[in-house]
Amino acid sequence: MTALALLGMALQLTPVAPLMPPAEVQVAPVARSPIDWEALPPLPYRRTPRPTPQMNAFVLAEMKRTGCPHPIPVAGNAQLRVDVAVLIGDDHVVRATIPRAINCPTVEQYAAGLVVSYARGNLVPRFVNAGSWYRAVLLFDWVE
Repeated sequence: MTALALLGMALQLTPVAPLMPPAEVQVAPVARSPIDWEALPPLPYRRTPRPTPQMNAFVLAEMKRTGCPHPIPVAGNAQLRVDVAVLIGDDHVVRATIPRAINCPTVEQYAAGLVVSYARGNLVPRFVNAGSWYRAVLLFDWVE
C-alpha cells in the first residue's frame, strides 16, 4: 500500500468531534475571606507607627507601575488603607502576616513586611497573647 492510501484509512478511522457552539463562560463566585477582620483586636503597639513620605511615594509608584486601582481622592488627598492579620508567637514576636486583599499584590506584601518591622520591639507584652491573631492597619496617603 502506498503512504497515501494508509493516510486515507487513518483519516477514516479517526473520530471527529461535531462542531459545538462555545459554551458560556462560567464565572467563579468571588471568594470571601475566612478572616473576620472586624473581630480581630488591634495590634497593641507601644508607639503607633506611621508610614514615612518615602513609603507613601513607593506605594503610589507601585500602584501606578502595576495598574492597581487607586483610591478616590477627597479634597485632593488620596488614602489607601491596608489591613494585615498578624499572628504573635510565644516569644511575643510576629510569626505570620496575612494582608487583606486590595487587588494590588505588591502593596499588600509591602504592607505585610512593614508590619513585621513596625512590631519588632514595639509591642506592649502585657496586651499580647501568644498564639493570638491581631489586626494592624496601615494608612498610606498622598496628594493627587
